Amino acid sequence: MPENTPWGWLGPLLVAALGGVLRFTGLGRPHAVVFDETYYVKDAWALIHHGVERASLGTVKDPVADRMIIAGQTDFLVKCAPPEADPCPLYVAHPPLGKWMIGAGEQLFGMTPFGWRFAAAVVGVASILILARTARRMTRSTMLGCLAGLLLAVEGLHLVLSRTALLDIFLMFWVLAGFACLVADRDHARTRLVDWYENSPLSDRGPHLGPRPWRIAAGLCLGAACAVKWSGVFFLIAFTVLTLAWDAGARRAVGLRRPYTGMIHKDLTGAILSLGLLPVLTYVVSWAGWFASAGGWGRNWAQATSQGPGFFVFDSLRSWLSYHVQVLGYHTGLEDPHPYQSAPWTWPLLSRPVAFHYQTPKGRCGTGDCAEAVLGVGTPVIWYAGLAALVAMIAWYVATRDWRAGAVLLAYAAGWLPWFYYALADNRTMYLFYAITMVPFMILALTMAAGLVIGRAGATPNRRAIGAAVVGAFTLLALVNLWWLYPVLVAEVVPHSQWWARMMFRGWV
Repeated sequence: MPENTPWGWLGPLLVAALGGVLRFTGLGRPHAVVFDETYYVKDAWALIHHGVERASLGTVKDPVADRMIIAGQTDFLVKCAPPEADPCPLYVAHPPLGKWMIGAGEQLFGMTPFGWRFAAAVVGVASILILARTARRMTRSTMLGCLAGLLLAVEGLHLVLSRTALLDIFLMFWVLAGFACLVADRDHARTRLVDWYENSPLSDRGPHLGPRPWRIAAGLCLGAACAVKWSGVFFLIAFTVLTLAWDAGARRAVGLRRPYTGMIHKDLTGAILSLGLLPVLTYVVSWAGWFASAGGWGRNWAQATSQGPGFFVFDSLRSWLSYHVQVLGYHTGLEDPHPYQSAPWTWPLLSRPVAFHYQTPKGRCGTGDCAEAVLGVGTPVIWYAGLAALVAMIAWYVATRDWRAGAVLLAYAAGWLPWFYYALADNRTMYLFYAITMVPFMILALTMAAGLVIGRAGATPNRRAIGAAVVGAFTLLALVNLWWLYPVLVAEVVPHSQWWARMMFRGWV
């Protein structure tokens, strides 16, 4: 690792601070419910106050902003029947953790646009710091780590979702955190293996490596990802295979004669506990409010409580599993057409983003024809360069078997390829912002490609200077691209002609 420890933290913190300025400035704008916020902010409010999602009054008119927004008073929820009767349960299609996180912001700052978007902005900024530190660990370069954080800070889709109370930013955060923990675990496990190698006689299988707190932390994070959206399970499976492959590779690299057998006997049990049992427990715990409440959808509380403690647990689990079967049927049968839907193979091209918000306020931009928009789209310079970088990672991995290229490609595939199945087999309705889980790994690919362009430390000064100039020019283009798009990403009121000029493709309109 680099020895410049102060800058190893200060640099990533500075780029995270830049991301914080972009995300928190005007966070309450637009003063309206945008796109699917209409579901999640109400569910979050109900979770904080009742432990479960409940039916709501919907939206009310805000006379100051002339918008339809959520009521911020306690009468936001429907006045339901007494607790012993039906307490207005609400069927929801996603696990509760992301909504609990949104609700934490509402509890701190009230039922306002700033309040319900606060948690999204926090995890958006935190993910910039995590990516910068992870890229630094993977590349052994503080400069490249800061580059990764900076590119995520100015990535448009990440910016929009960090300013919107949707679940996908929380899913991305926990997936990235889990990946970061496994990368740290890889370093720590290999350090222990080297210590054993230097102080013990060689054997066929090698040693047990003892407690692995980073792998345990990864299990918690990936369980949390599944507790936000079920698509987190794709990353859980992929990362479990990845970390076991790293373990076997470490044992082979140190010279053990039976590295795969050693991995199975020495590492597999711990991996099953950390990345199998622990994520399941984390997921179940996220439903604690549903288990503790009599008012959840399908809870069947009266029957469960009438048969004693043992039957209470059995009936509760049976009701919970039945609820999950209903949700699975909903997701596999979701085929309703939507004007902003897009197929997953089009996502890297940014051909059909989602218009989260669009209004035409009068007289607020110096002319009578104004636009106020939030377009959920990525920064094209980053996305198109990211495609080239991913192709470069494929070639690099084929040529060198570099673990970093393999890890990035696997993580990107886990966020992208499963949706091909649902698009082709189930004709499922899906949207570009589902690709947010791919974005950190696309940027890691860009970062490693930038390292190849700059060259190794032993390259000639001219070679490194030219490479650094190319990478610097690309970074400047990414900054300019975000600056140009920024008004239509954060609901600034601009003349309609300026909004139209920023619609780079026909599918953006």
